[in-house]
Amino acid sequence: MANTLLKVTGLKVAYGGIQAVKGVDFEVNEGELVTLIGSNGAGKTTTMKAITGTLPMLGGDIEYLGKSIKGRGAWDLVKEGLAMVPEGRGVFARMTITENLQMGAYIRSDKAGIVEDIEKMFVLFPRLRERKDQLAGTMSGGEQQMLAMGRALMSRPKVLLLDEPSMGLSPIMVDKIFEVVRDVSARGVTILLVEQNASRALGIANRGYVMESGNVTMNGDAKQLLSDPRVRAAYLGE
Repeated sequence: MANTLLKVTGLKVAYGGIQAVKGVDFEVNEGELVTLIGSNGAGKTTTMKAITGTLPMLGGDIEYLGKSIKGRGAWDLVKEGLAMVPEGRGVFARMTITENLQMGAYIRSDKAGIVEDIEKMFVLFPRLRERKDQLAGTMSGGEQQMLAMGRALMSRPKVLLLDEPSMGLSPIMVDKIFEVVRDVSARGVTILLVEQNASRALGIANRGYVMESGNVTMNGDAKQLLSDPRVRAAYLGE
């Protein structure tokens, strides 16, 4: 039986006075790449913020590794292996790429392992190696997205949460980001991917959940969702 790493039950969250998430249930099992798709305003990012403790919950529960993490802060959760790459990336603009990667390992004290993992990030993201001494704020959006992902991976997460990684990127960079997400998943990292680009997300995921107006309206095998006429009509313009 699959080992469930993250389980969300009856999650309710209000954002800006509006109930943005209205009782959502989903789970992510070890080794899976699960995607949460839906249009802008469906409640996907709000759900992610509730999981990482950056938005308070109105109701429901979130379990990580079999224990409730309700009310726990993001810093605390990173130490337990739950890392998030937020929408908008949030890199340290005045620090170099190498310094940003080192910051991703702030919970670790194994210096040799950190040096080794920075080298692994440079293999995964060759563009970062080329610019390793460059200030993060001077990079393109796609390069900053790679850096944000690399920085999160430096904490050696059990579960990686990715919030809209392709947003605002050029088509070529979107291809690259999805290639990297697939690669990270193949290395055994469990991933929860929130994404507006439904076809790309379902194309690489194992399972998917469709969110509409704060509710999960459909879920199942990613390939089946991708071929479902309702999903195709709503998200793929068919």
